[in-house]
Order: sequence, then structure tokens, then C-alpha cells
Amino acid sequence: MRYDGDIMMSRAQIAFDPETQRRARRRASDMGVSLAEYVRRLVARDLAAPQRAANPAAVFDLGASASSDIAANKDAMLAEAFTSNRRQPRRRIA
Repeated sequence: MRYDGDIMMSRAQIAFDPETQRRARRRASDMGVSLAEYVRRLVARDLAAPQRAANPAAVFDLGASASSDIAANKDAMLAEAFTSNRRQPRRRIA
């Protein structure tokens, strides 16, 4: 992240209990950033726009099934798919 003249940072003071501060400093160190940068990233992630939940109804009525009943005929359909792509067995030369 680069800060130039257009971005003004403001200071904030926060208090951690000793164990939380130790663990947060350790995590920041593992990430190769300062504690301040670690906290900024956490706040930015928390304030980011929430992901829209997918609407399950979007997958229904996408196409015409032409009266096929996959639930009843799945075994036959799978067998047909496997046999149609099956290569002819190799003949061994003796």
C-alpha cells in the first residue's frame, strides 16, 4: 500500500489485553507487516462490502429437460456415457 499527499491518515489508540497483543504482534510478524498494518487490514476486511449470497433459485428452470427423468434413468444414462467414450481394447501382437 502506498500513501501519498492525497491520503491523510488519522491516529487511533486501542487497548489490548497482554495476551491478545502478544498474539496479534506474532501474527503480524508472521505476515511480515507491522501491528498497525495488521489491524488496518482487519478493519478494512471487516468494513468491505458483504458478499451477496447466491440465490439457489437461479439454477432452476435454466433449460428444457425434454421430459427426461434423470433421477429414474441416471444409471442407464451413466452407462451410455461411459460406453460411448470407451476406447476399443488394444490387440496384443504375439
